[in-house]
Amino acid sequence: MTEGLVRVGDTVRRPVSDASPRVRRVLDFLQSAGFQGAPRFLGIDESGRDTLSFVPGDAAGRPWPRRVADESSAISVARLVRAYDDAVQPLGVPDWAYPHDGADPLGCPGSIAGPATFLAHMDITPENVVFRDGTAVALIDFDLLRPATRAEEVANLLLWWGAWMPVTDRDPVMRGVDAASRAAVLVDAYGLGPADRAKVVHVARNAADRSWHLMRHRALTKGGGWKRMWDEGVGDKILRRQAWLAENAAALHAAITSR
Repeated sequence: MTEGLVRVGDTVRRPVSDASPRVRRVLDFLQSAGFQGAPRFLGIDESGRDTLSFVPGDAAGRPWPRRVADESSAISVARLVRAYDDAVQPLGVPDWAYPHDGADPLGCPGSIAGPATFLAHMDITPENVVFRDGTAVALIDFDLLRPATRAEEVANLLLWWGAWMPVTDRDPVMRGVDAASRAAVLVDAYGLGPADRAKVVHVARNAADRSWHLMRHRALTKGGGWKRMWDEGVGDKILRRQAWLAENAAALHAAITSR
């Protein structure tokens, strides 16, 4: 959640946060690797804010635009995420990449995803994807960047672009999306390997279980947008998503492993 973000000409100014050192290093690495699908870190301005290049195009607001439900648009997002993941993979998982949030909050189940293999974006919401001419061209807002696995990154992609949640909790444009068939298309577009395909549903369920505890902890310790989301009922939405994933796990797993 980013409070105080403003556009100034061809730049975006963001208050410095705990994530800033990680984000700066990753954006610098992406630039050196020639990856075009992310903003550039330009330095610190006179007010002490991070300065990033502005990425022209359209990112979603609420309610989401119709393109979010469009299959071809979603496919372009999956391909963009794969391009980012491949670009950042050579950086590995350096010690500085781990968030300084401390241990998981009390009661939070451990991750079942396995050892992290790269620095995943992990916040692939429609608000964080820039489109031009109907195609996803850039990822923005890397604040939730963290060491993860490909299965975790794809599970996050499917949450937002595959409608992996109850119909009643989806943005209106996503209510007609068939979650199983969309998942199969997106996993194919990303090019996820067989071993990771077999893990995605399990990882998604574990992520939902962990998310309730992590969101509550952030609301209590960080306040701001996290507290606002919690007060607006995001915790209850996560509980409903947990139940939906449990009910639909077999169908989702079959859809993404049978191709």
